[in-house]
Amino acid sequence: MPPTTPSNASRETEYIYDWNEVNRRGRLLQNPFTLFDETLRDGLQNPSVKDPPIEAKVKMLHLMDDLGIHVADVGLPGSSSRAFEDCLRLCREAADQKMKIKIACAGRTVVGDITPMIELSQRAGIPVEVYAFIGSSPIRQYAESWDVDLIARRSAEAIDVAVKAGLPVCYVTEDTTRSRPEVLSTLFRAAIDHGATRLCLSDTVGHATPDGVYNLIQFTRNVIAGTGVDIAIDWHGHNDRGLALENALWALEHGASRVHATALGIGERVGNAQMELILLNLKLLGQLEDQDLTKLLEYCTTTAEAVGWDVPINYPLVGRDAFRTATGVHAAAIIKAMSKGDAWLADRIYSGVPAGMFGRSQEICIGFMSGGSNVSYWLRQRNIEPSEQLVSEILKVAKESSALLTDDEVLAVVQRFT
Repeated sequence: MPPTTPSNASRETEYIYDWNEVNRRGRLLQNPFTLFDETLRDGLQNPSVKDPPIEAKVKMLHLMDDLGIHVADVGLPGSSSRAFEDCLRLCREAADQKMKIKIACAGRTVVGDITPMIELSQRAGIPVEVYAFIGSSPIRQYAESWDVDLIARRSAEAIDVAVKAGLPVCYVTEDTTRSRPEVLSTLFRAAIDHGATRLCLSDTVGHATPDGVYNLIQFTRNVIAGTGVDIAIDWHGHNDRGLALENALWALEHGASRVHATALGIGERVGNAQMELILLNLKLLGQLEDQDLTKLLEYCTTTAEAVGWDVPINYPLVGRDAFRTATGVHAAAIIKAMSKGDAWLADRIYSGVPAGMFGRSQEICIGFMSGGSNVSYWLRQRNIEPSEQLVSEILKVAKESSALLTDDEVLAVVQRFT
């Protein structure tokens, strides 16, 4: 008799040996965390995207809320009248629809950038979290002809305005990952003294490695401990070294309680940490057990369409080829799993990411590396009987092709033999 199929709860250990869990001391993340979506702010600063119409922005905000993302930065309301009106529309949508997602806005540590956020909050009737930023690195100080006293004074003035209006403030030091510790200590303490409730560590130019993330967070935790005030830490990372995703996960593991990311990683230059890949990895690491992520694909495709972005075909989760295979051995294994009536098995036999968990499915195609099982499966999926002659003829065409056969090309062979 065939072995009985184990329950879904025991399958991960029954069929998959997970080296990722060896020597792990409990859960990866011990403390609560939040995710901060920068798509509508930093994402729109990418030089190749377009600013979407407000209807698209509203749809994007709803998808963020559906996915359980905690906070959305809806823009820079002080930058233009259009930006202000878009931010106001999004704030009102969140209020009117009673969304769970919280709203934040960004601005320089300039009073003129803070007052529009206060107006947004008053007109929409919801709290708006203020993300006030200013450069802190020596290279930025030199270029701007700033000194630390000037930076601290401007920061305090901006924070005071927001705090007086009753808005929570996150103090953002741009280029934190290249800033001197004595400067950061001075600025952090000043921000805390004036009422900031969060500190955002920014890898503005994508300089940091995981070691740098760890070192900076530990330093910041020590500064905070010295103040005796309960202050939370944000991590905002860019992808210039290709480390933004890893750095974001590392930051959560080592003391940040909030990480920033954007849909598809869009943002300044080569972009930011990818929100969908953070969510994907946290889900697979068991940190989001009850969170429904089946709208993750829609979140990405909606954003791509709204900003005019081309998703690479090999992009994880979202790319066209993420769950496609035409290789005979791979396809055969998936088909054998499907023949057992076992969707769980079929979704994992040749994929480290279960497609169904994120709103996609495994796809079997026909190409020059395919076998008869690919063809038979493709035909049966379309209610076509896979006769030996038909399978042989389709394989003959496939082996002579330098690319996967399109549906029309396969159907043309079918028509000749039916």
